[in-house]
Amino acid sequence: MDLSYGDDGGEDRLSALPDDLLIQILVLVDDAAAAARTSILASRWRRLWALLPELRFASIEHHRIGAALAAHEAPDLSLLFAHTKDSSPESLSAWLPIAARGLSGAIYLEVVRREADTEEEIGAVDLPCFGKATTIMLKLGFLPLALPPSGVFARLGDLQLVDIQLHGQSSGLGDLLSSQRCPSLRCLLVRDVRGLDSFNIHSDSLLRMELWGLQHLNQLTVMAPALEWLKVINCFTDPLNPDLSVTNISAPQLMTLKWKNVNDPSSIQLNKMMRLKTLGIELFILEGEEAFEHNHYCMTLLRRFERIHTLDLMIYYLQEKGMRSTDHFSMGTGGCRESRHPPVGE
Repeated sequence: MDLSYGDDGGEDRLSALPDDLLIQILVLVDDAAAAARTSILASRWRRLWALLPELRFASIEHHRIGAALAAHEAPDLSLLFAHTKDSSPESLSAWLPIAARGLSGAIYLEVVRREADTEEEIGAVDLPCFGKATTIMLKLGFLPLALPPSGVFARLGDLQLVDIQLHGQSSGLGDLLSSQRCPSLRCLLVRDVRGLDSFNIHSDSLLRMELWGLQHLNQLTVMAPALEWLKVINCFTDPLNPDLSVTNISAPQLMTLKWKNVNDPSSIQLNKMMRLKTLGIELFILEGEEAFEHNHYCMTLLRRFERIHTLDLMIYYLQEKGMRSTDHFSMGTGGCRESRHPPVGE
């Protein structure tokens, strides 16, 4: 098909295509700013970018996102991707409510900040209620995040919170993720979130949950009757004191548990998990009392389960001075599989 300009200098045949087809072409451009620049082609293209069902802002100045969203005219926004540098809480708080009103799909927001800026005292990003969003991924470079005190995330199925400083009471996260406010939540990732010392989640819909690097977490309660997959790694502040580190998990449908923390088993309450098939733990072949106690705790945890199909075991040991190696074993009824990781510096 020849879509070039006609010999008479008239309008090109590309512009003669239906709007729906032109919008599909602009979606393939994969960048909202570049799509907007197509308006120079002809007058007919000037508002087409505002009808895109997906908006991707790659390395855009944060103050331009709000204006673009305000000009967006599509009835539904199925995808919003924004990668921005040095955003302020004020600028994010200004355009996130605009996005929440029109978003019916996924939002992926990543803020890149200079390391020196992460120590500054600044205001908080106000997270609005995304009533129609299905996926929310926030990686904020440890900007403070204020959770909405009310509102229902009716369609939210996947939530990822990474590199965030929680603003206000940490109990607000458990309240937000309850079945009353997130009735469709299926997958949850909370990684390197600061200010979370207590996390209580009661969810009837949750199937998969990962908690990583919550080093100041003292109390964890999980009541999830449908949960099938749980990973908790490098969490808890004072695991040697059961009065300060308490875990209570009720997940009768759980099939995979990966627990890689230094926890006194007496502080971990696990209700019956009759369907558990895979248990993941780690052992340290290292000198020192801390490694000995950690291994003792892991073996005590292992003895709680009489029947498991697969033991996923990570072993750390010193290969040579200043170097640490890792061996990964997966042992089950079908035999043992081993994978060796290269040494890393201590």
